[in-house]
Amino acid sequence: MYAILDIETTGGKFDEEGITEIAIYRFDGQTIVDQFISLVNPEKPIQDFVVKLTGINNKMLRNAPKFFEIAKRIIEITEDATLIAHNTEFDARILKTEFDRLGYDYQKNTICTIELSRKLIPDEKSYSLGKLCKSLGIPMSNRHRASGDAKATVQLFKLLLAKDNNKEIIEDSIKYFDNRKVKEKINSILETIPNQMGIYYIHNLKGKVIFIGKGENLKYELTKLFLKQSKRAKKIQEKVHKVSFEFTGNKLFNRLKYHIELETLQPKYNFHKKNIKQVRNFSHSDFILQLKGREINEKGVILVEKNEVVGFGFTNLSFQESELTILKKILIPIENKQLAKTIVKNYMKRNDVSKIIRL
Repeated sequence: MYAILDIETTGGKFDEEGITEIAIYRFDGQTIVDQFISLVNPEKPIQDFVVKLTGINNKMLRNAPKFFEIAKRIIEITEDATLIAHNTEFDARILKTEFDRLGYDYQKNTICTIELSRKLIPDEKSYSLGKLCKSLGIPMSNRHRASGDAKATVQLFKLLLAKDNNKEIIEDSIKYFDNRKVKEKINSILETIPNQMGIYYIHNLKGKVIFIGKGENLKYELTKLFLKQSKRAKKIQEKVHKVSFEFTGNKLFNRLKYHIELETLQPKYNFHKKNIKQVRNFSHSDFILQLKGREINEKGVILVEKNEVVGFGFTNLSFQESELTILKKILIPIENKQLAKTIVKNYMKRNDVSKIIRL
């Protein structure tokens, strides 16, 4: 849910402005479901240049409601909504300042349609609301009045929603007001993560995997990620809704599964290597590589046939290894043979392997 707004003010010194008019449209992504438009008595004079720009003068506001009289309605119409404006930094600041004067802590996540337009509609000569709407064929009326500008911003945001096919740019443009909730969420997640080797998957609110990581100690690796302050790490921390994981039992499976999943899932916040260095054939064209499993009595196995990695998986019964037809049924098949060959061959060069069974 979105609350798209525009505020007109008296002008004056920073953080001393008063609101003269406000318009808020509650928007569900498709239609306007509620609206609030009102002149406001700022209890202070309006700057002359503002009167000329907006047409709003002191006489018009003499009998208008004061901010404290409309504050409850503003809270209601913006409840559980992200604030959106054309230059949200200004409108959100003005709104918060007025609520601060009432002793009410008003905090909202925000999206700025100027920033969003620069990302989704690049190369425009101007990103002012009037010129941008004219360029895009969005009709405008009552320019520099709250209702007219807010209504135009609704139409602009509707267009931006349509242009953001995967809904990722808009999601990335949200500015979160309070990191305490993020920290609480992360601490709650970390309590469920074990100190074992494996792969972890970070999911957003919709369940989509946005980042994959690996490590010999899952809790340690996730804790490191959640403590980082880079732009990418902060985005991951904001977007994480849950973390799932899989134990791998050994370093080779950790590396192999990590790269296979990267290629398959293409998580948004992972770096992706485009070129894979070609490697020569294995010393033996057909063999089973046996490694440590996830638990006692379990083995990790990799099947290589005709110098290609066929698949990998876990077994705890010897006949599953000796009978190739059975083994192939329980293994996870490998699609990218060259990637798997590179990872397995490099591992075998640098590490002692538990057992190689020639076929």
